[in-house]
Amino acid sequence: MMQSLVQRLRETNQRLEFWLDTMVPEHALSAIATPEQIAALLSELVRAGASLREQPTLTAAQDPALDRELTNYRRNVERLRDVLPAIHSRLLGERARLEAQRARVHSAAEWARASRQTL
Repeated sequence: MMQSLVQRLRETNQRLEFWLDTMVPEHALSAIATPEQIAALLSELVRAGASLREQPTLTAAQDPALDRELTNYRRNVERLRDVLPAIHSRLLGERARLEAQRARVHSAAEWARASRQTL
């Protein structure tokens, strides 16, 4: 049973590392996250949390492989925590850009409507 937890954590860590590496390229200054990536990360965290909760209380000293995977999982979660503010900032910027674009489209539509009325 403990082996299955180790294996699940190992697989979760591999997926988390993949998604984090995809979102934050090695030399990038900021993170880029798609809704699909965020959903995948959330799914991994929920799945890992469920696996950890369903296991009896274990100490890492009982299994070095479990200790290693828990350490990797902690590192991935901390890395995600560090990346989230950049993702949030980028999303706020994108929202502002979209709102400005919507206002321009609305203004153009109003201008077109007013122009038709004067003709």
